Amino acid sequence: MDALITEAKNGDKEAFVRLIRMNKQSLYKTAWIYLRDEQDIADALQNTILSCYENIQRLREPKYFKTWLMRILINECKDILRQKNHAAELDDFAEGVHCEELNLCEWKQLLLCLDKESRKIVELYYFDEFSVKEISALLEMNSNTVSTKLSRARAKLKKVIRR
Repeated sequence: MDALITEAKNGDKEAFVRLIRMNKQSLYKTAWIYLRDEQDIADALQNTILSCYENIQRLREPKYFKTWLMRILINECKDILRQKNHAAELDDFAEGVHCEELNLCEWKQLLLCLDKESRKIVELYYFDEFSVKEISALLEMNSNTVSTKLSRARAKLKKVIRR
């Protein structure tokens, strides 16, 4: 993947397109978490891809491409939310959530017991498969804070499930 990123930084348009295709599902899911509106998601994705294309030479470390790309997307989502002057709700999960014991509706209800920030961390960790380090970069939080919030959210979810 580093070679592909280097090619894109050197102006290879096809390499850039391949990078975006490799990350399109994560981009969509993250935009959905913030915006939950197809038109807003499309705008955020379009602006993110354009910004990434125009600024890819600024990326210092190829290994952080996905984190950098997601940070651009999150900033775009926040801009859209500011323009619409409303707060994002994270009551719905991204598509494709699977669990043998709970269906999607039950997961939605279960996550409602968490505060918004913890819900966002749980979704990014379990459903978008980001590492604690990546989440801390995306949300501009200390890694220890993310770990603590994730641990507390797990404990709370276990407690609710056992009732």
